[in-house]
Amino acid sequence: MLENHAKLMRFFSSSDAIVGRKKLQKMIYILKKCEIPFEERYQFHFYGPYSEELTLRVEEMCNLGFINETREEKKNYYQYRYEVTEEGRDFLKHYTIDLPPLDKHIEAMNERSSKFLELVSTMLYFEEYPREEVAEKVYQVKSKQKYTEADLEDGWNFIEMLRQIH
Repeated sequence: MLENHAKLMRFFSSSDAIVGRKKLQKMIYILKKCEIPFEERYQFHFYGPYSEELTLRVEEMCNLGFINETREEKKNYYQYRYEVTEEGRDFLKHYTIDLPPLDKHIEAMNERSSKFLELVSTMLYFEEYPREEVAEKVYQVKSKQKYTEADLEDGWNFIEMLRQIH
């Protein structure tokens, strides 16, 4: 019943912290597109792929005390930090989760900005199209981000690198 929650707990426990709601959304989506069996459904939203299911599950895990959500004040906005609690680690001990190791994926994504992960997740959202069409779609739906050809090339290289991690 709580298998999807346990998968997310495994994700959170594979990192010291995940900083940013947008980054969290993009990381799970990218992992899903790398054939990691997360089951949250996504739709395209303002900042690229977004899952209401993921938002609700994270909120439930915070309410259960499994994840600590800390709001950090920045210059003109708030940023959220997510960390697993001891209760969360205890919960995870009761589940055998069939997920490959996530540490290297998470480490690679945590080193990148939310803006870059927004680009990568958007590229993956349209990946069934030829690369030229993916670029057109990215330029169209993300025009305010002013992504360049070099950004897209970096994105494709990043996707390839993530998919080669075992």
